[in-house]
Amino acid sequence: MNRTIVDLLADNAEHAGAFAGRFDEVQDGQQPEAVTVCCSDSRVLQDQIFGNETPGRLFTCGNIGNRVVQRTDAGEVVSGDVLYPLAHTGTRTAVVVGHTGCGAVTATYRALTGDLDADSEPPGIEHCVSLLAPHLEPGVDLLSGDLDDAEAVNRLVEYNVDRQVDRLVDSDDVPADTDVVGVVYDFQDVYGGERGEVHVINVDGERDPEALRAAHEAVADRVRRLWTY
Repeated sequence: MNRTIVDLLADNAEHAGAFAGRFDEVQDGQQPEAVTVCCSDSRVLQDQIFGNETPGRLFTCGNIGNRVVQRTDAGEVVSGDVLYPLAHTGTRTAVVVGHTGCGAVTATYRALTGDLDADSEPPGIEHCVSLLAPHLEPGVDLLSGDLDDAEAVNRLVEYNVDRQVDRLVDSDDVPADTDVVGVVYDFQDVYGGERGEVHVINVDGERDPEALRAAHEAVADRVRRLWTY
């Protein structure tokens, strides 16, 4: 067995020892407080960014680009991964989690600006880029020409979160009383807070920071955006 698996199993043994008694209340089902849609980037520790150590608290979805959509014969729809807890477990909070320096957003930006041939990627990666590209293309057109690539990507990270929030808010499949929040996880010192902080950029489609701070005073100090458009 390779060393990585040996180490992972050893770490799992520690996990099992610490968590054994924490599954008692969720043996027969789940009622998670929130569904989170995170980028599957290895630097985004999906449950730990919220300090979660409680089985059953968060229904965590991960994919490159923190997408809430999938392509079907009927067209583009809200992904079943995201929709399941909203439709079946009574969950009424959805959190879209983007992150600074997102590789999926970077690849899509490069494809849209002609610096990357998405068709040269393996089909699975090309498919993911093709799902993001229609949502990000209007944002690329809005970018200021004096931004370097890193600045452009981090603005598009916000733009992507906004578009994913919009898809949830506008979908007839998502219960109308669902709170939809868009955030960005920063581990690159972009937002000026602590590394690893989550910054609120969108609530139910509202993107204006001042309006968000006024409406959500309890988290006013966590509302930050790089880009208003």
